[in-house]
Amino acid sequence: MFTEMLSVSLPKHALDFAAPDANEGRAKGEVLSLWAEDPDKSRRDTALGLYTVNAVYGDTITMPCRLEVPDGLMFGKWKYEMPNGSPVFIAFRSSTKKNVQYDDVPDYKDRLSLSENYTLSIKNARISDEKRFVCMLVTEDDVSEEPTIVKVFKQPSQPEILHQADFLETEKLQMLGECVARDSYPEGNVTWYKNGRVLQPVEDVVVINLQKIVDKSTGLFTMTSSLQYMPTKEDANAKFSCIVTYYGPSGQKTIESEPVVFDVHYPTEKVTIQVLSQSSTVKEGDNITLKCSGNGNPPPQEFLFYIPGEAEGIRSSDTYVMADVRRNATGEYKCSLTDKSMMDSTTITVHYLDLQLTPSGEVTKQIGEALPVSCTISSSRNATVFWIKDNTRMQTSPSFSSLQYQDAGNYICETTLQEVEGLKKRKTLKLIVEGKPQIKMTKKTNTNKMSKTIVCHVEGFPKPAVQWTVTGSGSIINKTEETKYVNGKFSSKIVIAPEENVTLTCIAENQLERTVTSLNVSAISIPEYDEPEDRNDDNSEKVNDQAKLIVGIVVGLLLAALVAGVVYWLYVKKSKTASKHVDKDLGNIEENKKLEENNHKSET
Repeated sequence: MFTEMLSVSLPKHALDFAAPDANEGRAKGEVLSLWAEDPDKSRRDTALGLYTVNAVYGDTITMPCRLEVPDGLMFGKWKYEMPNGSPVFIAFRSSTKKNVQYDDVPDYKDRLSLSENYTLSIKNARISDEKRFVCMLVTEDDVSEEPTIVKVFKQPSQPEILHQADFLETEKLQMLGECVARDSYPEGNVTWYKNGRVLQPVEDVVVINLQKIVDKSTGLFTMTSSLQYMPTKEDANAKFSCIVTYYGPSGQKTIESEPVVFDVHYPTEKVTIQVLSQSSTVKEGDNITLKCSGNGNPPPQEFLFYIPGEAEGIRSSDTYVMADVRRNATGEYKCSLTDKSMMDSTTITVHYLDLQLTPSGEVTKQIGEALPVSCTISSSRNATVFWIKDNTRMQTSPSFSSLQYQDAGNYICETTLQEVEGLKKRKTLKLIVEGKPQIKMTKKTNTNKMSKTIVCHVEGFPKPAVQWTVTGSGSIINKTEETKYVNGKFSSKIVIAPEENVTLTCIAENQLERTVTSLNVSAISIPEYDEPEDRNDDNSEKVNDQAKLIVGIVVGLLLAALVAGVVYWLYVKKSKTASKHVDKDLGNIEENKKLEENNHKSET
């Protein structure tokens, strides 16, 4: 229950029944008077300082009797006034018998309660309870009356936007929906909003119609506001809502509906073509998916795709797939609407990489032969090429003017386009270098002078089989040692201690040829040293270092001698030249003397 004081002329005890916002109520007395059934009468009541009770629909109305209880009070009564001014009594209480009686008024049956201090309560407040009620205190000599105005308020239900349009179409005025707020008292007002801003009526763009209907049985109002709206493309995600403004016991309030977003249809103004690929570049063998889209709503479902080499567009959905593309698919691709009104294009480059190795596969050549090798690249971009031999990257490309055994191996020419992921090619050359067995035999007496070491140095491919025999007896020597076979070379070694001179034969044989070489070996008592190669590596290195030093000294001396000789030669040549000039001059003098003598003789 809410009460409101409309005048400052109330006695002190009457203020006890006022609501906390009584002062605010005084300021709103002018507004509240508009809600009375008789506006002019309400204004007069306000001007006269009448006490007003504000009640919420369905709650209990409590009206204190604002009269001081006089001495000799006989009874108290409450009445209300009809619109024509005639009174209707509703409650009676005797001060002496303490009994309460309620008049037979259908509207208030079982709803009234009158307390000992003559405060009247009405349960289940209705709109029809908005009346002028009067409290009467009666003595033998006098009748005192004090009126109270009752105002009833009902908050409307939350507004709803009903009969919503399925979609909105640009450049077309159409019904967006109806905002409905039910069961309000007094009637409220409806305002439409878009994205939180008030929609003001604009001719042929925003058309708003508000309708208020009162329920005769309850006296409650239902407000219905329809909105006709011409949308634009920018309204695609706009939020539309409506707000109901109403008055309650404490003043003006609002309730907002849930926002609604509409599907706005607008025509396509631009088409766009895209290339959908797993990577940023396209290479041969890839699948290409072209996607065409329009910026209209709803978006177009069919397009025309123009492919290089095709004269006419290909009708398709918004995607067109090309599988296992080749390099000839490089070119400009276009798509348009089916009416060819709009078009977009893009360029696709299908990258490729070709590698040709000559020769390739397994190649067998003879030692000493020439073998030209070429690795040719053809690609859509600059490609990097490198060679690998036996899993080791080479610094330069292979070139064979005279094949050696160490040239044999597995060669790989590999190329890649670094800008194109996954585009790599390689080819392999397996080179086999064959040669007939070549033999060289060496011998030396061991340091203990008790034995001799004979070495058979063998070169050839496939690896030759080696056999030792003793010439004359023809016996075969099986106790041999072999070094590791590297680059077509290895050695077979035997150690013997002959009592007399013998001849040893080394036989090397492979699929190409059988080679035989013999070597005479003296008895153990005769020292032999003809194999410097068989010294150990440390000694070899020392000998090599000494040899290098000696060679360096000799070369230095030769250069010094050469310089001295050149200087001397130049000196001698200069001296001879000077002598020749002197002799020539002397000869000329002698010749002149002889000519003069001859001339003198002839004259005589």
